[in-house]
Amino acid sequence: MDIAPSLSELAALIGDRRPSTAALIEAVRGQLPAMQARAPELDRLGAFPAADVAALGASGVLLAPVPARYGGLGLGTEAGGGVALFDLLRLIGRGNMAVGRIIEGHVNALQLIGLYGSETQIADAAADAAEGHLFAIWNTEAPPGVRLADGFELTGRKDHGSAAGFATRAVITVDHPARSQMLLVRLEPGERAGASAQGLHGMRATRSGWIDFDGYVPHESDWIGGVGDYLREPAFSVGAWRALAVLLGGIDALVEALRGQLRARRRDANPHQAARIAHALIAQETASLWTRKAACLADGGAEAEDDVISYVNLARRSVEIAGLEVVQLVQRSLGLAAFADTNVAERLMRDLATYLRQPALDEAIEGAAAHFVAAGMP
Repeated sequence: MDIAPSLSELAALIGDRRPSTAALIEAVRGQLPAMQARAPELDRLGAFPAADVAALGASGVLLAPVPARYGGLGLGTEAGGGVALFDLLRLIGRGNMAVGRIIEGHVNALQLIGLYGSETQIADAAADAAEGHLFAIWNTEAPPGVRLADGFELTGRKDHGSAAGFATRAVITVDHPARSQMLLVRLEPGERAGASAQGLHGMRATRSGWIDFDGYVPHESDWIGGVGDYLREPAFSVGAWRALAVLLGGIDALVEALRGQLRARRRDANPHQAARIAHALIAQETASLWTRKAACLADGGAEAEDDVISYVNLARRSVEIAGLEVVQLVQRSLGLAAFADTNVAERLMRDLATYLRQPALDEAIEGAAAHFVAAGMP
């Protein structure tokens, strides 16, 4: 089978743009102050973080999930990159959780193409990432959803899609008589998209919106995998750890805001405040340990698939508990100041509260508990 573009063409396209993993992490770390400085205005305006995505792309973040054979670092798409991806998403989440959500969607889309796509599709996606295209994953919809009408064009729309109007490549789910199949769509900036009528409480800079696919004619070569692959385990459930890494970055930022503001008030030595700081640090580290182990388990190894799925589901609950505890501790420690819209803690708490609402958590932890009661922890 011919692969377009070829490996040599990809190498020429990418050139020297692939940094080492360590260099990539340090480059992103250096961008945190600017990212954090831009975050309040982006939140106020509900504006897309174009400068942040561009800076991250220039550092190699958009190329990082691409398999190494096509010039990337394989973060999230090849075994061995889980811890590095954990560090990367955590850092970006610390800079701005909304940016972290956008980048996590980019990684997710490339991972799905890598898992279920043909070699040609993987090569094409790698070339697009190298050219700076932002990928997204859009699956949320109101009934009847996006369907294939008359066998050749789509009808319906997606809702609550992060980076709607800004992502130029997206993996979407299209309903079939049995279950859905994935499709890669190629869009121009702003094409078919609009902002949601109701603004979000937090995570506003994700520019979550709708995308109308009425009349979109998919190319036969853009169908990815088979019917039902999107929900195939373990990838469907295990991938949740990436969102946890972004959330952990938000917890990091909120704990640092708490410590900094108490020091500025000279209240950090107060025994009650010191105790709250201690509890915040414990919650932060607990979330870190659960999420890092989830990333390691998801990276591949000898563990049974059911063990990994169940562990990641318990990690989801652990991060939720930690995030909500830190929010409560910040509110008690800072008082009314924590609710002022000029306080960085106010935005961080809103972003955390919004992003923590991950789907079907009750069912996930119920299943995980039942599994580990029977099998024991890995």
